[in-house]
Amino acid sequence: MTRYGTLYGIGVGPGDPDLITLKAVKTLQKVDVVLAAASPKNDGSLALSIAGPHLRPDAEIIRLNFPMTRDQAVLDKAWRENADTVAAILDAGKSAAFLTLGDPLTYSTFGYLLRTLGQLAETPVEVIPGITSYQAAAAFTGRVLVESGESLAVVSGVGTEEELTRVLESAQSAVILKAYKNMPTIRRVLERLGLSDSCVFVTRLGLEGEEVITGLENVPDKPSYFSLVLLRKKA
Repeated sequence: MTRYGTLYGIGVGPGDPDLITLKAVKTLQKVDVVLAAASPKNDGSLALSIAGPHLRPDAEIIRLNFPMTRDQAVLDKAWRENADTVAAILDAGKSAAFLTLGDPLTYSTFGYLLRTLGQLAETPVEVIPGITSYQAAAAFTGRVLVESGESLAVVSGVGTEEELTRVLESAQSAVILKAYKNMPTIRRVLERLGLSDSCVFVTRLGLEGEEVITGLENVPDKPSYFSLVLLRKKA
């Protein structure tokens, strides 16, 4: 009977190596293989650099390329190839840790891998949650996300103007992730809803070039990939 290895989806947090959980560190110390996801356009993996201080010196590291594209055929091919690579490792009885920024189940490439891998074979999987970028941003800026009976919306900044408007009109508090690509639209929606003065823009938290800007007036139209907006309506 084949003994499959376990796949661990590990969230390494928003950038500071000290924000990785103890469970993640303990797992990284025992796995056979560390899987680092990265764009083919990048030389390295930010998630791997964050986890680096916690890896065993003899850790086997395998890079998995996930292209940044909306071409579904290209994406499907990459996901299948990466899933085949992971399946082969697990079929050999080895355990593997897939590193992902923030949390493995929040806007993460791990979700795509997990879904594709599930189509190939039944393998043991354990997800170790990580601190999200918006939790770290709230802590860094000292902003309360929600309290009492308020609701928090986690919104993708790459949505349409109509989608952003619909969600932000109804939520008392919101986090706009992926704010790097659609800032002019985000700014326009928040201005129209009278929320510009209630938000804070955070970019590259815990990394070189870290910056916090109150309001969106002075935020560039094309900020860093690692950018988000926190907003909370005034009572």
